[in-house]
Amino acid sequence: MRLVFLGPPGAGKGTQAKVICEKRSIPQVSTGDMLRAAKAEGRLPAELVEAMAKGALVPDDVVIGLIAERTLAPDAANGFLLDGFPRTAPQADSLGKMLAGRNVKLDCALALEVPRELLVERAVLRRTDKRTGQIYHLKYKPPPPDAVLEHRADDHEDIVKNRLDTYEKMTSELLPYYAKLGMLKRVDGQGTVEEVTQRVLQAIS
Repeated sequence: MRLVFLGPPGAGKGTQAKVICEKRSIPQVSTGDMLRAAKAEGRLPAELVEAMAKGALVPDDVVIGLIAERTLAPDAANGFLLDGFPRTAPQADSLGKMLAGRNVKLDCALALEVPRELLVERAVLRRTDKRTGQIYHLKYKPPPPDAVLEHRADDHEDIVKNRLDTYEKMTSELLPYYAKLGMLKRVDGQGTVEEVTQRVLQAIS
């Protein structure tokens, strides 16, 4: 099974991806992880590492190259789940062509949908215990009284809203692109982790 997981920051993609990969015995392929690993192993050109440090986007062909390499690994023989890529229609196109070159294709692009106000609430009320690294939520998973709480800078409301705006702008063509190919499955991302997992499994079965 070859899957793409789509959804805004805070939709729960990472959590669901881990569960689905375990159940289907396929690897979770995260472009962020791959780039960090390639950088640590010295496999990226110095100018690209410098550009990344300044916050520049990594060229699509570099990311596709890393995905091509990763998805040929033995653990991906039965498929994979792509988390964090593609983010634009041209990236989706490049991914499709790379897979077509191997005579394989994606089975499904799964979009986790969560109302914007809930995404903001999920992020803004998140807190980390500085001593343990445990993540709490002031509304849904309150911390114990002795926790030493930290509010991460990127969980402040203005930054969260800005990240959502950026995501929406970047991916506006992506859902219609996969819908046109008949690959798009929309899943309600509200509820408990278990409830959402059941919906995801139903959508991809």
